[in-house]
Amino acid sequence: MKRDVWITEVALRDGSHAISHQFTVDQVRSVAKALDDANVPVIEVSHGDGLGGSSLQYGLSHTNEMDLISAATEVVTKAKIAVLLLPGIGTVQHLKEAASRGAKIARIATHVTEADVSKQHISFAKELGLEAVGFLMMSHMAPTEKLLEQASLMESYGADVVYVVDSAGALLPHQVKERVHCLRNSLDIAIGFHAHNNLSLAVANSLVAIEQGATRIDGSIRCLGAGAGNTQTEVLVSVLDRLNIQTGIDIYKMMDVAEEIVAPILQKPQEITREGLLLGYAGVYSSFLVHANKAAQQFKVDAKDILIELGKRKVVGGQEDMIVDIAAEMAKKTVKA
Repeated sequence: MKRDVWITEVALRDGSHAISHQFTVDQVRSVAKALDDANVPVIEVSHGDGLGGSSLQYGLSHTNEMDLISAATEVVTKAKIAVLLLPGIGTVQHLKEAASRGAKIARIATHVTEADVSKQHISFAKELGLEAVGFLMMSHMAPTEKLLEQASLMESYGADVVYVVDSAGALLPHQVKERVHCLRNSLDIAIGFHAHNNLSLAVANSLVAIEQGATRIDGSIRCLGAGAGNTQTEVLVSVLDRLNIQTGIDIYKMMDVAEEIVAPILQKPQEITREGLLLGYAGVYSSFLVHANKAAQQFKVDAKDILIELGKRKVVGGQEDMIVDIAAEMAKKTVKA
């Protein structure tokens, strides 16, 4: 099957944020089987914050993620199951168990300036016989030269692919062009791009990435992902089909999966809300949205003020406890005033 671009469907991982990590075995089984039937080549499954993410800090999962991985691998016949791992949250033991449950691809995610912490996990993934993907989150927070430096480290550790990750949905098209162009012309491995739709640029930015040589693109069906969601997969593959760029995916089946299987799972329609827009505007990690809303309710402060402050302080993934601290500080100031 000819594929000019390989789509990784992330709704069963990134979408976990949007439903407070409450995926059930039956939901994962039905979505994974339908995606496989539509010829989606890669399906990512795990807690929204990656393997080992189920915790009070990041959100407790409804179901053990290893059971979700098994459920997905049992029903697919063509697609490869991928998992995400953030070193420090997930461990090599998590990776080893995920591989034993049938995962074929390990996506090792770090903040854009911290690629050095991925060495052990990328190396271990290769030892397990997995495809290893380097995932540089919050790529808008580093200049292109720094991004290249970090991507080169991941390549040297054995990564088969390295991703420019727009975790905050903050990158503008010219910034995506510069970053992907630089990596494509400097590295020997495949380049990927992962977007969020907080500024309504996810599909457009994904097209720019493809024009600059990215061949691995992430999408989430029905836009099911953190913040305002990701590049909407069924929309992207339809646009690519109009451009005669082959993904190998059956676009009509994808439309049916989005409408009939995934839409009923959503707790509310995935749209660009005021807070979702602020994530992109302020450059804040998309998975912070649910935490910011909870903290706003708990301390009776405005969620948008929390998000703007998180952007000013350049808080990154793994610092979720700062959200509560900031909300508490704002509440104290309100009482004093």
